[in-house]
Amino acid sequence: ELTKKQFVKIEHLMPVARKPATISNYQFLCALLYIIENGCKWRALPKEYGNWHSVYMKFSRWSKNGTIQKIFDEMQKMELIKTDTDVLCIDSTSIKVHPDAAGARKSNGNQDIGVQGGADNKTPPLLHLGADAFAFHLSAGNRHDAPEGRKLIGGICSGERHPLLMDRAYEDEKTRALAAFTKEKPEGARDYDRELYKRRNEVERYFLRLKRFRKVFTRYDKLSSIFLSVVMLAMIFDAVFM
Repeated sequence: ELTKKQFVKIEHLMPVARKPATISNYQFLCALLYIIENGCKWRALPKEYGNWHSVYMKFSRWSKNGTIQKIFDEMQKMELIKTDTDVLCIDSTSIKVHPDAAGARKSNGNQDIGVQGGADNKTPPLLHLGADAFAFHLSAGNRHDAPEGRKLIGGICSGERHPLLMDRAYEDEKTRALAAFTKEKPEGARDYDRELYKRRNEVERYFLRLKRFRKVFTRYDKLSSIFLSVVMLAMIFDAVFM
């Protein structure tokens, strides 16, 4: 349950309704926490959290207009989701896709669902060890880690040189060359700091924290944009609870 004390940390980041809302932002976030934590259907939302359809429509609207992304970005600026970086770590985790998540019309948006050996997703985040998400994105489960990792590494805008922890999935020459170009120092299987590399397990522990939210552990949403909003909300709740 989201307490009032925890809500106060991010209350000022919530958009202000132009007309009286049928559900307050606090009640709305409590409803989203219940849905994401328990992985239940929207229709199964207890009545104490408000009308399920109103909650879903507000969530869908915030996903499409970028409100959830803006809240996530502002929390990084406020260092509620910390971005002070001394070490970067990149890894991915697989997420099973529920059968209900398949079958969306292509005109509605991307799905990014892998189909080889079963439907699944990969969510590769770039973390600073602490551990909080610095950047992340979604890819199909049948895509290799290295090309997706390069998209994240290429997005780093830093004039400083940080150690970059990664496993052998990112050991190809292109990834190492890009890491060097962005002034990162790959700590891989060749010449690396063994003591520093022991900290790579922090990314696994971060995955574990996120996957305690059942709507992250299993994807039920048809569109990637909606599922990414679910993942961001899980990261927001994780930061608020820490």
